[in-house]
Amino acid sequence: MLQADEMGSVRPDLEVLFAAVEASGEAILITSADLAEPGPRIEYANPAFTRMTGYTAREVLGCTPRMLQGPETERAVVANMRTALMAGEPFQGEAVNYRKDGTTYVVEWLITPIRDINGCIVHWVSVQRDISERRAMEDRQTLLVRELHHRVKNTLATVQAVLNATLRSSTGLTEFRQAFTGRIGSLAKTHVLITEDQAQAATFERIVRTELEAYSEPGGRRVTLQGPAVLLPSELAVPIGMALHELTTNALRHGALGDPTGRLEVTWSVEPGPNGRVLHWCWNEHDGPPVALPTREGFGSQLLNRVLTSQIQAEVSIAYDPDGLRVQVAVPLPPL
Repeated sequence: MLQADEMGSVRPDLEVLFAAVEASGEAILITSADLAEPGPRIEYANPAFTRMTGYTAREVLGCTPRMLQGPETERAVVANMRTALMAGEPFQGEAVNYRKDGTTYVVEWLITPIRDINGCIVHWVSVQRDISERRAMEDRQTLLVRELHHRVKNTLATVQAVLNATLRSSTGLTEFRQAFTGRIGSLAKTHVLITEDQAQAATFERIVRTELEAYSEPGGRRVTLQGPAVLLPSELAVPIGMALHELTTNALRHGALGDPTGRLEVTWSVEPGPNGRVLHWCWNEHDGPPVALPTREGFGSQLLNRVLTSQIQAEVSIAYDPDGLRVQVAVPLPPL
């Protein structure tokens, strides 16, 4: 019930206040005022605190809140808290705490002093909440921003390299425009696949399908893809996507995709290697026009022979079989 004080103000009954604290979704601790070692003693813990920590109220009464700290608790935050409390000031902060079962969570505190009529601190009230999910989201956002800066820097360097290489390998403005536009478009498609994935990665199959979707027919008569699900981080997805684009462009101009009867098979597997997993993939063209040995090394050949080898330590084998071009690539994969 509500009561009026001497000034005529309406104040809630203590039972109402207690019921409100018990029903609060925020964890609430009331401790003694003594800050000397071993520290203030817990005199009250509401149900939200027991749910958050796994301790019962009976287990924590008479104990110090330091029981929730552990090896990962940020000592600097604890020191700042102690400095504020010793000065009789409120404190707000975040730190890692430990539940009864030993698991960690990130807690946000708001600790406020309770004073008597003489201004002396008689208790501390600590309102706490578990912000582990929020902290994880903030950490992930920081990581994504860092990854974005790194990727933009690498992308600009890649675009510059593609521009220079396309200029060197093009015989005229029209050829340059077509080749450069196609390469930048392929690079953009790969980046879209990476960005759509929470892990900032793309599967090998999605990269291949994205590059070949315009030439694939229902039933897979011309284009056959076969292999397991293999997730590629951005540092592998980008150069592999560019290599697949060059192979596709070459197949359209000189190989199986430019012939109505031509067929293309792309197969891949993951095998154990001396230093971990290795992605083996094979680009195999069939029934296209007769294969002729290249008279000069274009950007596609440079990409396969140099970029894949130097950037991602891949092993590349190119065979100009009578039946069609066959390219085999072995790419070391990062640990799972």
